[in-house]
Amino acid sequence: MTVEFSGVVSAPLDEVFAWHGLPGAMTRLTPPWQPVRVGAESDSLRDGTAELVLPGGLKWAAAHESAGYRPPHQFVDRLATPGLSAVLHWRHTHRFEADGPGRTVLTDRVETPVPAAVLRSMFAYRHRQLAADLAAQRRYWHEPLTVAVTGAGGLVGTALTALLTTGGHRVVRLVRRTARTPDERTWRPEDPAADLLAGVDAVVHLAGASVAGRFDERHRRAVRDSRIGPTRKLAELAARTPDGPGVFVSASAVGFYGPERGDEVLTEDSERGDGFLADVVEEWEAAAEPASTAGIRVVRVRTGLVLSPRGGVLRLQRPLFAAGLGGPLGTGGQWMPWIGLDDLTDVYLRAVTDRALDGVVNATGPEPVRNAEYTRTLGQVLHRPAVLAVPSFGPRLLLGREGARELAFADQRVRPGRLLDAGHEFRHRRLGDALAHVLGATTGSDARPTVGEPV
Repeated sequence: MTVEFSGVVSAPLDEVFAWHGLPGAMTRLTPPWQPVRVGAESDSLRDGTAELVLPGGLKWAAAHESAGYRPPHQFVDRLATPGLSAVLHWRHTHRFEADGPGRTVLTDRVETPVPAAVLRSMFAYRHRQLAADLAAQRRYWHEPLTVAVTGAGGLVGTALTALLTTGGHRVVRLVRRTARTPDERTWRPEDPAADLLAGVDAVVHLAGASVAGRFDERHRRAVRDSRIGPTRKLAELAARTPDGPGVFVSASAVGFYGPERGDEVLTEDSERGDGFLADVVEEWEAAAEPASTAGIRVVRVRTGLVLSPRGGVLRLQRPLFAAGLGGPLGTGGQWMPWIGLDDLTDVYLRAVTDRALDGVVNATGPEPVRNAEYTRTLGQVLHRPAVLAVPSFGPRLLLGREGARELAFADQRVRPGRLLDAGHEFRHRRLGDALAHVLGATTGSDARPTVGEPV
């Protein structure tokens, strides 16, 4: 059986075709709701081989066929995993045709016994993602930069490094183990090597222990120690590296505002709140000051709840809500400052490339919602009821009283004021659209014909 899916992208034919051969393209196009990860990307669309890792360690090898390589109009890959290819046929022809100046029609033609209904959401996602990525890279275009990234293997780091490399930038991953490739450098957080940032144009510092967990002394120490000291050491190194970075972008968090702010609209100019996370964030942001003092542009990205089924709160919620066991936390009245993963990576891309952006930036969606609306929307996207309210004692048992107050029941109506004032374009302004995109679902707004969706 042969199935076809088509979409239109507002970008020239040559650019769209070339994008698919860049490092990170396969990562950017892999739907986050699927239980697969990219093991290795192909080094050639003509005759290279890419590899996906499936559950149980099973490998999906996608071998490109040189006979089907006709740039900039076509390349072909087929399933070539011994054993698996004997029971599942898969041959994928990627076609590209110009549709007037600055527009390209993509057609994915797949020869497979897998029903079209199973594949439709995957290809709809791929077309939307490609169109949005190319649009973001045009908005925040910059001549190729060398960007050093800590935490590059995490949820945000994986998505961001792929967005940077498909935008033509070189990413140097700062890793805590021995470096294995020319694009890795060994980073000792408490004592970084003097030449760690030599030749680097920008630093994106994402590393830090997960905040999620029971707020006992051990957890609090891990959260604090993994952020403040390493950030200060890295900023000091950036300040004294002669050919070092011109911009230092550090992760931060909306925990700065404290957990109980009610209906107060919180912008970057709002006062800090109380609590453990507010204390940590204040010190964390101050730790980047040595870079600022040295004249380096410093951006501190205060992040809200990042939406992705690959990590964070949505990873935990998705199976419960899919089983019809989801519902609001407590009263459901607390504000939730959410942001889609791709919108967050756009903020980091802009922070790296936009010289007008500095200081604190709230990285949250422009339309925060209360917890009750969030759970109702998630249930609608998954076509499941979401009425089983979670009593307050549940999160307190798991996180402790302080952890529940600071995480599960945090009430923060955060507005991304700096971004909105700068005319920032969000991929998903509404929660339902953001959830539908990362979960492979559809909403009423998805029925509208928009660039990047199937035609």
